[in-house]
Amino acid sequence: MNKVLVTGGAGFVGSNLVRHLLAVGKYDVVVLDDFSTGMKSNLEGLDVQIIEEDIANQSASIFNTKNNYDTIVHLAARGSVPRSIKNPTATTNTNVIGTQNLLEFARKNNSHFLFSSSSSVYGKNLQLPKVESDWIHPLTPYAASKAAAEAYVLAYSNSFGIPISLFRFFNIFGPWQRPDHVYSAVIPKWIWKAMQGQAIEIFGNGEQTRDFTYIGTVTDTLQTAISERKNFDGTVNLAFGNRVSLNQLTEILRREFPNLEILYTEPRQGDVIDSQNNPSLIQSLFPKVIPQSFDLGLDETINWFKEYSHQIINGPIVID
Repeated sequence: MNKVLVTGGAGFVGSNLVRHLLAVGKYDVVVLDDFSTGMKSNLEGLDVQIIEEDIANQSASIFNTKNNYDTIVHLAARGSVPRSIKNPTATTNTNVIGTQNLLEFARKNNSHFLFSSSSSVYGKNLQLPKVESDWIHPLTPYAASKAAAEAYVLAYSNSFGIPISLFRFFNIFGPWQRPDHVYSAVIPKWIWKAMQGQAIEIFGNGEQTRDFTYIGTVTDTLQTAISERKNFDGTVNLAFGNRVSLNQLTEILRREFPNLEILYTEPRQGDVIDSQNNPSLIQSLFPKVIPQSFDLGLDETINWFKEYSHQIINGPIVID
């Protein structure tokens, strides 16, 4: 059995990955989460050990024990661009100091280290599609924290020989993604509002684009990286070139919610205008991973929300 520690395992990506690993059946999964945004209900009925601690706390008990984890999948983060602008110090503590604490832990355990960075690190670089060798210029504290954490991951790999899989996530969506707080991602928030008959809000003219990636594609990729112990000499963009504008997204949603009302407001500080990945590298590294189409992934997400969304609403209040 491959012993895997999943930080942020009670969150959206983390709980989906835990389910995927358990379904494969050859992993002993341990979840590390402080439950500031993740939900214990996301893990109900799953055969996992749960450790409730803060990764930014260097004196946390987990960092002072040797547990021989084969793999550490580091998904815990203080997310959201607007949230980081309101409180940059808290973002730095979790996303940078917390990552460095986990890297030290990985070094002691000789663990394979998977890290989830963000496409937001490209920031001011407007070139499309993105390739991993592009220059980065973070525009917000959140993006800067992810770029700094990337640098630490690469430095530990170079200095101490830690095997790493360093991914830049783009816009992930799917089941188990919370729709009900101010920092929720666009797709779950809009589906939830449409289900309630409420208007959705677009910051700007709606022509901004995102490279949306379905959660099932992400968990397939992460599980493959774990099982094959992928060791990258650099970063890998985890996205497959799905460039969809917010206006296009609303038109697709109107197929299911024909009375959907849209309110256009002023652009939001720190938001990237366009995003699209060149998938050449990830396709070459993960040829067996077949990405889910955007339309089918969105249909599956809507259907899941209609049946199960009561399980993830009214979770922890997300503080500034």
